[in-house]
Amino acid sequence: MEGISDHLKENMDILFIGFNPSIRSGETGHHYANPNNRFWKILFESGLTPRKYHPTEDSSLLDLGYGFTNIVSRPTKGADEITKEEYIKGRTQLKRKIEKYKPKLVCFVGKGVYQEYRQLRNVSWGLQENPISDRTLEFVAPSSSGLVRMRIEEIIQIYSELPILLGKLETN
Repeated sequence: MEGISDHLKENMDILFIGFNPSIRSGETGHHYANPNNRFWKILFESGLTPRKYHPTEDSSLLDLGYGFTNIVSRPTKGADEITKEEYIKGRTQLKRKIEKYKPKLVCFVGKGVYQEYRQLRNVSWGLQENPISDRTLEFVAPSSSGLVRMRIEEIIQIYSELPILLGKLETN
């Protein structure tokens, strides 16, 4: 199964980075398409979007300044199926994308994504210190997967820091 298209443009506000597409996303060609994934609900309830979008509208979020990509492009049932080699290749490709498109902020959708990207063990939620690029802030948010055991309200609270950060960036 092929990966799904990235949605990228230069100088976007936020680039959301997931592990890899789900099988459902691979079948539909849209990000966060699994019905058990709460991504679109989280974006709306955290104040990032004016309404709850549907996965088929993922490309239209570029108009809001939001892009999408993954550290690995191959769809799988779970992140545990991703190989070490795929992570190595994905890390390199992801760094190139961030350098090329220069998002103001990258939001890693899951601690594990950021741990693979930066090769770090201890990671906390929220804004990260010492980003790779001095032009792009790095933010870690919980995975939106329905398998995550955190309460949805806690997840939404973490994501709600993103519009506040964007507001601060715009006033600087």
